[in-house]
Amino acid sequence: MWRLVEHTENLDTVVDLVGASDLDGASGEVYMVGSSRVAVSDGVAGSSGAVGLAEKNSAESGEERLESSFQRSGVGLAEKNSAESGEDVNDIGGAGGSGGSNPPGSSPPSSAGQVYSSAGRRRARHYMIIGARYILLIALAVIVGFPIYITVVNSLISSRQIAARPPVLFPLHPLWGDFSAAFSQAHLGLYLRNSIIVTIFIVIGELITSVLAGYAFAYLKFPFRRTLFMACIATMMVPMEATIVPNRQTIVALGWFNSFPALIVPFIASGVGIFLFRQAFMGVPKDLHDAARLDGYGHWQFLTRIVVPLNRPLIAAFALYAFMSSWNQYLWPLIVTNTNSVRTVQIGMTELENVGINHFNLIFAGTLLASLPIFVLLVVFQRQLVRGLSAGALKG
Repeated sequence: MWRLVEHTENLDTVVDLVGASDLDGASGEVYMVGSSRVAVSDGVAGSSGAVGLAEKNSAESGEERLESSFQRSGVGLAEKNSAESGEDVNDIGGAGGSGGSNPPGSSPPSSAGQVYSSAGRRRARHYMIIGARYILLIALAVIVGFPIYITVVNSLISSRQIAARPPVLFPLHPLWGDFSAAFSQAHLGLYLRNSIIVTIFIVIGELITSVLAGYAFAYLKFPFRRTLFMACIATMMVPMEATIVPNRQTIVALGWFNSFPALIVPFIASGVGIFLFRQAFMGVPKDLHDAARLDGYGHWQFLTRIVVPLNRPLIAAFALYAFMSSWNQYLWPLIVTNTNSVRTVQIGMTELENVGINHFNLIFAGTLLASLPIFVLLVVFQRQLVRGLSAGALKG
């Protein structure tokens, strides 16, 4: 008969457990099944109270089979290890004569169905989570996009339809002439031109001063460097409303009132940009700087050929931020200008109210025209904006 000794890894342990004398009197056959199961033939037939176990390693099929022979008081055990599916199917019967053992000729019950059922539940739960996320994103998109959609609809219908209840959600007969009327009657074209001029100069000025100052604070050593950098950061904590009066007095003293320099010069330097680029430039590996110096690069060549190309996504993101900040200015252009020749589009929007109290459609049309450049830039440079915003949040 066969006796299950113990799960072990070497023959010495089997000798210790069974005993050398038992092995000497046995048939001397030791079978290694898998990597840990050992069966020893002790040559004793019909021993009561023993455990019956037989295992055979099949090299042809790549499977391991366990066949049990029941004794009058033994315990039956059958195992099948499937190399194809990688799953173990175990069936342990009860004591001899108990109702828990399988009838002769029947196959052991398999747990594959339970495994597949569990995998199906996990897959269904995964799809439910993805579906819930998409539903949430769609709901948020509707909440954000509905006001924009209503603005577009109201710009294409008459003022009477705007005041109608229930409101009109789709223009059956769009009035495309509202956009041309906004240009001609409210001088919106002049205001858009002024805003474009002011915004372009401010964006270029902020990029130049921020990149140069950020590089100086990151790589150059000069007296009071830390103090000057802290002063730049402090300007971020002072609200613009607190400096409007002294800044306006300075503009008047310089003779720039009601001119483009009054709209551009106060904003060509940005504490936010200096801080942002200084932190980004400090993230450039020092080995690149050392290698550039060995190649004969000066500070200007290192900045223009290595540092700036490595930070192009951040530069694009900051340019969009500067553009939106300059384009949406209202208070400062209002107090330093007094004629339409230099006023920007945000002030020009108030001119649409003077066209007529019953021309709300013109106001909506002018709002769309004033917002159109920002939408175009966000769509065109969306990838650069996302890469620039996430550049500092990822490592490697």
